[in-house]
Amino acid sequence: MAEKYILVQGAMCQCNFGSAPDQLKVLSQKKEYANDKDGSTKLIASTKDIGQTFNNNSFGSCAKQLGKPCNAIVTEWKGFYEKATLTNGGKVLVEDSKATCPIGGPDCIIVLKHGQSAEASKKQMKQANPKVQKALNPGIDPRTLHQPKLTAEGIILA
Repeated sequence: MAEKYILVQGAMCQCNFGSAPDQLKVLSQKKEYANDKDGSTKLIASTKDIGQTFNNNSFGSCAKQLGKPCNAIVTEWKGFYEKATLTNGGKVLVEDSKATCPIGGPDCIIVLKHGQSAEASKKQMKQANPKVQKALNPGIDPRTLHQPKLTAEGIILA
Protein backbone atom coordinates (compact mmCIF):
# COMPACT_ATOMS: atom_id res chain seq x y z
CA MET A 1 0.00 0.00 0.00
CA ALA A 2 1.80 3.12 -1.23
CA GLU A 3 1.40 5.46 1.75
CA LYS A 4 -2.39 5.58 1.69
CA TYR A 5 -4.55 5.98 4.77
CA ILE A 6 -7.29 3.44 5.34
CA LEU A 7 -10.84 4.65 5.87
CA VAL A 8 -12.28 4.41 9.35
CA GLN A 9 -15.56 5.21 11.09
CA GLY A 10 -16.22 8.94 10.71
CA ALA A 11 -14.46 9.40 7.36
CA MET A 12 -15.91 12.42 5.56
CA CYS A 13 -17.34 11.73 2.09
CA GLN A 14 -19.00 13.87 -0.58
CA CYS A 15 -21.08 13.16 -3.66
CA ASN A 16 -20.13 15.01 -6.84
CA PHE A 17 -23.82 15.93 -7.24
CA GLY A 18 -24.63 16.70 -3.59
CA SER A 19 -24.46 19.97 -1.68
CA ALA A 20 -23.09 18.72 1.67
CA PRO A 21 -20.67 16.06 2.98
CA ASP A 22 -21.62 13.19 5.27
CA GLN A 23 -19.68 10.89 7.61
CA LEU A 24 -19.14 7.22 6.83
CA LYS A 25 -20.67 4.79 9.31
CA VAL A 26 -19.12 1.31 9.44
CA LEU A 27 -21.95 -1.20 9.81
CA SER A 28 -20.36 -4.31 8.31
CA GLN A 29 -18.10 -5.32 11.20
CA LYS A 30 -17.39 -4.69 14.89
CA LYS A 31 -13.95 -6.31 15.38
CA GLU A 32 -11.18 -4.52 13.48
CA TYR A 33 -9.99 -1.05 14.43
CA ALA A 34 -7.30 1.35 13.23
CA ASN A 35 -5.69 4.50 14.63
CA ASP A 36 -7.48 4.22 17.94
CA LYS A 37 -5.29 3.66 20.99
CA ASP A 38 -8.21 2.31 23.01
CA GLY A 39 -9.58 0.16 20.15
CA SER A 40 -13.14 1.31 20.55
CA THR A 41 -14.20 3.95 18.00
CA LYS A 42 -12.31 3.78 14.69
CA LEU A 43 -13.72 0.71 12.94
CA ILE A 44 -12.07 -0.07 9.58
CA ALA A 45 -14.33 0.49 6.57
CA SER A 46 -14.54 -2.17 3.87
CA THR A 47 -16.19 -2.99 0.56
CA LYS A 48 -18.95 -4.65 2.60
CA ASP A 49 -20.10 -1.21 3.80
CA ILE A 50 -22.84 -0.76 1.23
CA GLY A 51 -26.41 0.44 1.40
CA GLN A 52 -27.24 3.31 3.74
CA THR A 53 -23.85 3.61 5.38
CA PHE A 54 -23.61 7.32 6.26
CA ASN A 55 -24.67 9.15 9.43
CA ASN A 56 -27.38 11.22 7.72
CA ASN A 57 -27.65 9.08 4.55
CA SER A 58 -27.78 12.33 2.62
CA PHE A 59 -25.41 14.63 0.77
CA GLY A 60 -27.86 17.53 0.93
CA SER A 61 -29.72 18.45 -2.24
CA CYS A 62 -29.03 16.33 -5.34
CA ALA A 63 -28.25 18.09 -8.62
CA LYS A 64 -29.18 14.91 -10.53
CA GLN A 65 -32.69 15.11 -9.03
CA LEU A 66 -33.14 18.84 -9.66
CA GLY A 67 -32.43 19.82 -6.06
CA LYS A 68 -34.49 17.17 -4.31
CA PRO A 69 -33.02 15.78 -1.07
CA CYS A 70 -30.33 13.15 -1.57
CA ASN A 71 -30.91 9.62 -0.32
CA ALA A 72 -27.35 8.25 -0.26
CA ILE A 73 -27.14 4.55 -1.06
CA VAL A 74 -23.81 2.89 -1.84
CA THR A 75 -24.04 -0.02 -4.26
CA GLU A 76 -20.31 -0.61 -4.82
CA TRP A 77 -16.84 0.57 -3.77
CA LYS A 78 -13.83 0.83 -6.12
CA GLY A 79 -10.17 1.62 -5.49
CA PHE A 80 -9.82 -0.53 -2.35
CA TYR A 81 -6.68 -2.24 -1.03
CA GLU A 82 -6.73 -5.71 -2.56
CA LYS A 83 -4.00 -7.29 -0.42
CA ALA A 84 -5.94 -7.13 2.86
CA THR A 85 -9.25 -8.79 3.69
CA LEU A 86 -11.12 -8.19 6.95
CA THR A 87 -12.82 -10.98 8.87
CA ASN A 88 -16.15 -9.97 7.29
CA GLY A 89 -14.71 -10.81 3.85
CA GLY A 90 -14.52 -7.17 2.76
CA LYS A 91 -11.50 -5.47 1.25
CA VAL A 92 -10.07 -2.45 3.11
CA LEU A 93 -11.14 0.97 1.80
CA VAL A 94 -8.46 3.65 1.39
CA GLU A 95 -8.44 7.42 1.05
CA ASP A 96 -8.81 7.34 -2.75
CA SER A 97 -11.62 4.76 -2.79
CA LYS A 98 -14.81 5.82 -4.59
CA ALA A 99 -18.39 4.65 -4.27
CA THR A 100 -21.23 4.20 -6.72
CA CYS A 101 -24.75 5.47 -6.10
CA PRO A 102 -27.69 4.38 -8.32
CA ILE A 103 -28.59 8.02 -9.01
CA GLY A 104 -25.14 9.65 -9.25
CA GLY A 105 -23.52 6.75 -11.08
CA PRO A 106 -20.08 5.14 -10.84
CA ASP A 107 -17.45 6.80 -8.65
CA CYS A 108 -19.72 9.75 -7.73
CA ILE A 109 -18.96 9.51 -3.99
CA ILE A 110 -15.43 10.53 -3.04
CA VAL A 111 -13.49 10.66 0.22
CA LEU A 112 -12.66 14.11 1.64
CA LYS A 113 -11.02 12.97 4.91
CA HIS A 114 -10.00 9.42 5.85
CA GLY A 115 -11.12 9.74 9.49
CA GLN A 116 -7.81 8.97 11.17
CA SER A 117 -6.08 11.38 13.54
CA ALA A 118 -2.84 11.38 15.50
CA GLU A 119 -3.33 10.45 19.13
CA ALA A 120 -0.34 10.03 21.45
CA SER A 121 -0.59 7.55 24.30
CA LYS A 122 1.11 7.63 27.73
CA LYS A 123 3.40 4.80 26.62
CA GLN A 124 4.53 6.79 23.58
CA MET A 125 5.22 9.85 25.74
CA LYS A 126 7.34 7.76 28.10
CA GLN A 127 9.38 6.42 25.17
CA ALA A 128 9.81 9.82 23.50
CA ASN A 129 13.24 11.49 23.51
CA PRO A 130 12.98 14.39 26.04
CA LYS A 131 15.36 16.59 24.02
CA VAL A 132 13.26 16.22 20.88
CA GLN A 133 10.06 16.84 22.83
CA LYS A 134 11.55 19.98 24.40
CA ALA A 135 12.51 21.26 20.93
CA LEU A 136 9.02 20.58 19.57
CA ASN A 137 7.17 21.84 22.65
CA PRO A 138 9.41 24.41 24.36
CA GLY A 139 6.69 25.50 26.79
CA ILE A 140 6.23 22.01 28.27
CA ASP A 141 8.63 19.94 30.33
CA PRO A 142 8.13 16.42 28.86
CA ARG A 143 9.16 14.77 32.14
CA THR A 144 6.05 16.16 33.85
CA LEU A 145 3.71 14.55 31.33
CA HIS A 146 4.13 11.05 32.72
CA GLN A 147 5.21 11.65 36.33
CA PRO A 148 2.62 11.10 39.04
CA LYS A 149 1.45 14.22 40.84
CA LEU A 150 2.67 14.29 44.44
CA THR A 151 0.35 15.41 47.20
CA ALA A 152 0.59 15.71 50.97
CA GLU A 153 -2.45 13.50 51.43
CA GLY A 154 -1.90 10.78 54.00
CA ILE A 155 1.20 12.40 55.58
CA ILE A 156 0.99 12.72 59.35
CA LEU A 157 2.98 15.56 60.83
CA ALA A 158 4.37 14.91 64.31
